[in-house]
Amino acid sequence: MFPGRILATAVLAALAFAAPARAEMDKVAIGYTQTATDIGLYVADKRGYFREAGIDLQFVLFDSAARMVAPVAGGDLQAVAGAPSAAFFNAVARGIDIRMVADKVSTPPGRTSQTLIVRKDLVESGRFKTIADLKGMKVANGAPGTAASNTLTKMLERGGLTLADIEQVFLPFPQHVIALANKAVDAALPAEPATTEAIKRDLAVKILGDDVAYPNHEIAVIFLTGKFMTEKPDAAKRFLKAFLRGVRDHNDALGPDGRFVGAKGEEIIKILNEYTPIKDPQFYRDFALAACDPDGSVNVASVETDLAAFRQQKLIEGDVDMKKVVDLSILKAALAELGPYKRAP
Repeated sequence: MFPGRILATAVLAALAFAAPARAEMDKVAIGYTQTATDIGLYVADKRGYFREAGIDLQFVLFDSAARMVAPVAGGDLQAVAGAPSAAFFNAVARGIDIRMVADKVSTPPGRTSQTLIVRKDLVESGRFKTIADLKGMKVANGAPGTAASNTLTKMLERGGLTLADIEQVFLPFPQHVIALANKAVDAALPAEPATTEAIKRDLAVKILGDDVAYPNHEIAVIFLTGKFMTEKPDAAKRFLKAFLRGVRDHNDALGPDGRFVGAKGEEIIKILNEYTPIKDPQFYRDFALAACDPDGSVNVASVETDLAAFRQQKLIEGDVDMKKVVDLSILKAALAELGPYKRAP
């Protein structure tokens, strides 16, 4: 376990009994899923940006952002790093005050976040040739009613299919690799580093990236609770500033194709090796990371598209006010002090 990291099961109980932070520190518990796109958080934590900002950050591991809603409602989490979900929108409709405040990862062309992969034996045997062949197959996904579900919907449309034509198996992303290895599923839509692990282990073949199927999708964001933002607006601003510093360091370490380059890239790879289950430096040199916006810009139109899709799937219970969903006021305050991103030489 990394310093300051709490793994999920005794998570929230452990927080209640944790030793008090220094008086001048503001404790922020953030739910996350330990993917490579949490890189801004990892860098800011490792390089001490949160502590410099007076933030005592505690990581709480979950298998999907959708499962973080109850702890948010209970006041155990002040922040969440994850995908917009039907559970999130329903929480807002029920009056739970949690808001999208900054981008975590999106999918501009050429910068894949999630990739549809199919078991290699099914491809080699000819059982799978096109997207249409997924009909009746078991496909691993993170959780129901998430942004990834809408990504999968877009992918299936290319083969004339809908979610009803496949059997979704909901598993944490690292377990997608195990399920493919055991032939418990036929295909999967994992996030990095699980995608590359499956390919490196010769278990699967890449079929379609989400940057092609659903370009510029706002697939994951930083959420803050309304209570944290209103009761401690300065702490919320300091949290976002530290996070953006980490995101900007990460962007400084990438070449034009999104791959790590030079000494800066190697330093970021070391951080990824420490904070994720993957300990091989070469692993993170082998693929382009998804795009993390250095100014934290949120694609609001994409969020609205996902909400409409959840409504169509009859997953939304109640009215959702977009003004309560996206709140960029703290981000604007943070950027006013940081200034716009300029790539470091």
